[in-house]
Amino acid sequence: MTLPSWQEKTNGDRKVGSMVRAALWLLTVVGEGNIFTKAELRSAFPEVAQIDRRIRDLRDRGWRIDTSRDDPTLKQVEQRFVSQGAEVWIPGQAKAPKHKNSLTDAQRKKVFEADSYLCRSCGVGVGEEYGDDDLTQSVLNVARRKVLLADGPEEYQFVTECKRCGSGSGDREVNLGALLEHVENLSSMERRILAGWIAADRRSPEPMEKIWGLYRTLPEEARKAVASALDDADAPDGLDD
Repeated sequence: MTLPSWQEKTNGDRKVGSMVRAALWLLTVVGEGNIFTKAELRSAFPEVAQIDRRIRDLRDRGWRIDTSRDDPTLKQVEQRFVSQGAEVWIPGQAKAPKHKNSLTDAQRKKVFEADSYLCRSCGVGVGEEYGDDDLTQSVLNVARRKVLLADGPEEYQFVTECKRCGSGSGDREVNLGALLEHVENLSSMERRILAGWIAADRRSPEPMEKIWGLYRTLPEEARKAVASALDDADAPDGLDD
């Protein structure tokens, strides 16, 4: 099948939008797997003020276009056209899936309030610093999470996620049925503990977990010092090396 020209703004009596033209440009000029820059994109479409947004629109239609957040080998001004999605130049194929439709401000606020204005992946609050040498302030977004329901069907549900956790995550999904099965297999004590965490909407790490987390960050020599301290503590009293 011969593709329409990305430079043509009409196809017969039908107008060709900038998103469709951008898709055709990626396919015929850039090529799958190759890198393009923002400058090259804007040079190809000098008359389109928001051509960057049209590229983002393609992602909602299954096109994978990575940025430096998704692929650390890319420079900030570069993007990689990884793979094609919907054939948006075909009539009827340019419509975004229902779950990709934009949320209203009221809908976004409802999701943020339900999640206590916290990222549900890492727990950071809006505008907070991450505290791991990353001094940037968090930005919260509403993500769409595909949930495989216990009775078989799937649906998209909304959840609060910070920009850092959402970078490069793609369309995540959770198998609710499998999770519920794990819950059913818990002992009575484990179920009570989990219920407490859920009621408080938080889980404080146990002392051993905190120590382990710190230990994992240590260089080799420091790790050996911790191991040696444990060996010394376990040695029977009164015995010398």
